[in-house]
Amino acid sequence: MVLLMKPRKIIIFGFLICFLVSFSSINISVTMSQESKPIVVTTTSVLASIVRDLAGDYVDVQYIVSPSMCPGHYDVKPSDIELIREASLILAHGMEWRGWLRELINSANQTGDLHVPIYNVTGSWNTPPALSSMYSRVASIIDKELGIDTGDKLDKCLAAINKTDEELSEIAKENNFNGTPVVVMAWQSAFVSYLGFKIVATYGPPEFLSPSDIVNIEENATEFGAVLVIDNLHSGVSVGEKIANDVGVVHVVLINFPEVVPGINNVTEMMLYNAHLLADGLHTYKVMRETVKLKQEAETWRYVSLGLALIVIIEAIIIIFEARKRE
Repeated sequence: MVLLMKPRKIIIFGFLICFLVSFSSINISVTMSQESKPIVVTTTSVLASIVRDLAGDYVDVQYIVSPSMCPGHYDVKPSDIELIREASLILAHGMEWRGWLRELINSANQTGDLHVPIYNVTGSWNTPPALSSMYSRVASIIDKELGIDTGDKLDKCLAAINKTDEELSEIAKENNFNGTPVVVMAWQSAFVSYLGFKIVATYGPPEFLSPSDIVNIEENATEFGAVLVIDNLHSGVSVGEKIANDVGVVHVVLINFPEVVPGINNVTEMMLYNAHLLADGLHTYKVMRETVKLKQEAETWRYVSLGLALIVIIEAIIIIFEARKRE
């Protein structure tokens, strides 16, 4: 027996089928679009943030080294090998090749079929001029290797860097950075010098410092009146903290990689964050010196008071003695 469907039900059923087919097509299209995005692998969050600013909608950006650590201290994980093999483009700073990156690339290419462009974007990134250069170089690489036009995004990024440059100058002026003597961890020296501070001593990674090196740094800090010891979070902060405590100044810890602090997502935000830390450090130093001054004055008045009390006691004894003598 053949069952016939009413015309109205046929129409509704047809609409339902069309809707399901269309919905499935949309999901398939979205999935394919996501899967078709080229994967850009960077060694650090610095390069990742630059790629994201320039081509975030068109690429999948992943970085290898956690922003909380120095790239030189990184140990390769098995999952890194698969990430390298999936990459359409790899960006590094250059310094990683002396340690773990060459090993990682060789491990990923054991079968000899790894064909991915690898670029070293060398140089500093923690001053506005250096950062502008790095953005321009990364944009050129993305354009060349992935065929993505980053022209408009690059213009906006360079304008944002120029604005950050102006904001940093205002912060430096308002807080009298210029000529202020400081001790600085080497990886932060370019940024600190750019802000106008007078660097009286620098030091490298803690693992390379000897006790005599620390003594020399502390002597320079004392001789030239350093008011801050400026450290680099990712290199370890124990040495900087010791120097600051020994000399009696303020220890300020800056960051050199975005994303280690929530809300700091690229290098311009990182620069402003660091500048405000330095301003707070100077304010803390002034408060500390004022507190020391007040304590010294209080101690002086305590001794004066004791001296006056002693004089009064002596005079009273003399008066009593003279009175008894007359009697």
